[in-house]
Amino acid sequence: MARANGGPAAGPGIEAAKLRAWWSHRQWLDGAHPEASAGEVLAATGWARSVGGAAPYLGLFARAGLGRAAVDAAVAGLEAHELPAARGCTYIVPAEDFGLALAAGAAVPEGEVAAAAKHLGVTGGEVERLCLAVDRALAGAPGPLDPAAIRVAVGEAVRSLGEPGRKRGLSTTLPLALGLMQSRGQVRRVPVNGRLDQQRYGYARWDQPVGGSAADLARRYLAWAGPASPKHFRWFSGFGAATARQALAEAGAVPAAPGSELLMLPELVDEFAGFTVPAEPYYTLLAGIDGIHLLHRELARLVDPADAARPLPAGRAGRSFGSEADPQTHIVLDRGRIVGLWEYDTERAGIVHLSFVPSNAELRSAVARTEEFVRTELGDARGFSLDSPKSRMPRIAALRASSDDRAAPGDGPGEA
Repeated sequence: MARANGGPAAGPGIEAAKLRAWWSHRQWLDGAHPEASAGEVLAATGWARSVGGAAPYLGLFARAGLGRAAVDAAVAGLEAHELPAARGCTYIVPAEDFGLALAAGAAVPEGEVAAAAKHLGVTGGEVERLCLAVDRALAGAPGPLDPAAIRVAVGEAVRSLGEPGRKRGLSTTLPLALGLMQSRGQVRRVPVNGRLDQQRYGYARWDQPVGGSAADLARRYLAWAGPASPKHFRWFSGFGAATARQALAEAGAVPAAPGSELLMLPELVDEFAGFTVPAEPYYTLLAGIDGIHLLHRELARLVDPADAARPLPAGRAGRSFGSEADPQTHIVLDRGRIVGLWEYDTERAGIVHLSFVPSNAELRSAVARTEEFVRTELGDARGFSLDSPKSRMPRIAALRASSDDRAAPGDGPGEA
């Protein structure tokens, strides 16, 4: 998917800088949508991957200046919700895509039940009876129930799978039932304290219709991520080659330029052809799993060749930034190019930032703005649920040691 020099394979006449800037523009990472709601951002730029970290908050703040309270309120009001979606992975999804997201991920819990039947002697009928028991328990509850409370309420309908189950990461039959019910829109998982970056959940009854085709998903995907290759779409969707190819064809995908392997929606071709790279930089600080990267999951698209050879902060000897499938830290973006790395240091309550480009007022302002957001509204910027200040310390130390962009006196506790 990438040229030898690290640039995307767009075809004749399209420069890497234009592609990067276009992707950034389509991802609303150009400061043009400061009044948008969480649902509007997610509908326009794509579902936000959620793994118990700060990524959804950072992404919505970068795109529309949304604070944590506004995002939490959008989730509580079902303007958006965390759902099992493509590949069975959890994403924050706008209300208009609830049914499609659930349909995109439906095969995964069905496969888990089939695997449990093969290896653990769990029958489909047993799981369906447990689903009915869970439904009755939630119907009589005053609010969402956590898994422990559900186990008590359903009694003998749930059973232990013993040591064989534990070896397969499945101690009881309850996760099988809850996974099926989520994919069918019968229950939804609710954050206990309303926050997306802390993985404690209860379950509530739901009546969400499920539906949508592979072509529907392809159209959504190309609106968010085009130009993109069939391989990119296969990564996002989890579809096989034939299904992905047919879905893209039914979505009307066309080459971004003659000879290009990258596809886009036909109604965007003229706009893309006339698009020019903005003259002035625009910096945003994002999580390493933000959609600007993860929708394609091809890091070389966003990295200049000179930066690809940079060593990883606290990485193994011989490993370089450009050799990774995913960023190992949070990222700084300018018009689609990754121009720096960052982490949040909870001990100093500030961002540690390594820049690939010379510092300027705009970059320092972007770092300071995000630092204030994390400090006052999030308290931390975990990359994922198991990320912790302690586990992050080697990366923070490496970034601090490597940084040539130290904070000036009076710039605050961060190292922007």
